[in-house]
Amino acid sequence: MNNVNNKQGVVNQTNSNLNKPTAQNNNATQNVNNSQPNNRVISKPIQTQPGSLPATKPVVNNKTVNSVQQPANITKPVQSNAVARPSTPTQPVQTVKPTPQGIPMSKNVPNVSPTPGVAPSQANQSDPLSNFGFPLEMGYLLNQVIVRNASDLHIVAGYPPLLRIDGNLVPMGTRPMSPDDARKLVYSILTDSKKDILEVNKEVDFAYSFERRGRFRVNAYYMKGTISAALRLIPSRIKTIRELYLPNIYHSFADYEQGFVLVTGPTGHGKSTTLAAIINEINVKYPKHILTIEDPIEYLFPPAKSLVTQREMEEDTNSWKIALRSALREDPDVVLIGEMRDYETIESAITIAETGHLVFATLHTNNAAQTIDRIIAVFPAEQQNKIRAQLADVLRAVVSQRLIPVKGGGRRAVAEVMLINSAVRSLIREGKSFQLDNVIRTSSEEGMISMERSLVNLVRQGLITMEEAKRYALYPKEVERLFNVGL
Repeated sequence: MNNVNNKQGVVNQTNSNLNKPTAQNNNATQNVNNSQPNNRVISKPIQTQPGSLPATKPVVNNKTVNSVQQPANITKPVQSNAVARPSTPTQPVQTVKPTPQGIPMSKNVPNVSPTPGVAPSQANQSDPLSNFGFPLEMGYLLNQVIVRNASDLHIVAGYPPLLRIDGNLVPMGTRPMSPDDARKLVYSILTDSKKDILEVNKEVDFAYSFERRGRFRVNAYYMKGTISAALRLIPSRIKTIRELYLPNIYHSFADYEQGFVLVTGPTGHGKSTTLAAIINEINVKYPKHILTIEDPIEYLFPPAKSLVTQREMEEDTNSWKIALRSALREDPDVVLIGEMRDYETIESAITIAETGHLVFATLHTNNAAQTIDRIIAVFPAEQQNKIRAQLADVLRAVVSQRLIPVKGGGRRAVAEVMLINSAVRSLIREGKSFQLDNVIRTSSEEGMISMERSLVNLVRQGLITMEEAKRYALYPKEVERLFNVGL
């Protein structure tokens, strides 16, 4: 109290040098609340935080009270002759609150607005760059997939958006998405019908066209109660067999009149792209009817010599079984089955091939021998001998491929190609699929290609190292042998 009065006395003494006290001045001091702002006898106004009480000194019994307890949110005035500068209000640190989904925000990151003078909630709504450093919008993310030559985009709560580039996942920034961020992104590309399917089945497959620049095969699904999605880029232009650096033997597949051709390999290793190149070669060379049954439709084939009809699950048909059964009534020459998933689709594919049609299909297996075993194993034991005989009659080729990262960026397909000759047919009928690898290695003059030979070709071109070739090979020693003998 004494310190405040002493300071006030210093100010009054200074003012007395400027103006001698008079009755008028005393009256002005007593009626300070009615004085003009430029009256030099009055003490400077007290600076306050926004929303605080008026910063004037109270008057009690016609006397100015100098020592009054200030409200808690009022800044104490600086008593000096210097010009007072307005203080910048400090941003309060927000209390950690759970998101609507119940997942707490990081306790180490205060909810402070990155935009000066804008509240955090307003900044997040008006500035899409405020949290991630880029617009968290599906259009921006899909454009990044295209311009960065990525193959996939992953949207998962708890992680930043992830791109798969040359086989590796690359995060876009470091800030993880909230469940609400992921839900908004996925829902922005869902139709009402797809939303209903997602809510009921907890997953849905569909295709999404992006500004005529490309199509995306999308799988939206639930993960730990939150919505996620994986989006695979399908280029708008179908590359040729030559542009994909595929073996020349692939051209002969487009010339087949009938039979069963399988393209196998792990997910994400170019099976759909390879089949699209073969089918489009038929499209531009022959006046045939090509029927595709897919889930969803991936590549769109341009009009050429062939008639191409493409049917999609849920949109154009209700089940694989019904679609494949009606395929024979639609007068096809070539039938593409997006994926053989179960007993019914495999049985239908073999039946269509037996009736004199050319059938292409995919399967998730690693090599020719495993492909044969997988097909036979889905049937009951009492039917397996019959299926072996049917498969040996209709099968024309089995391609098992991988995409290998190469020097300079990008990936290149390497493949094992098994063509069906009399030796292969006999082994399939007799259930000796384990001997198929030896037939492939010793039948290169017939056009067969082993995976090890494909890898050695990339080593000779300087695209991969010998160590990398051995890592991807089923038989690493065979890689060394082929390289040393110059094959």
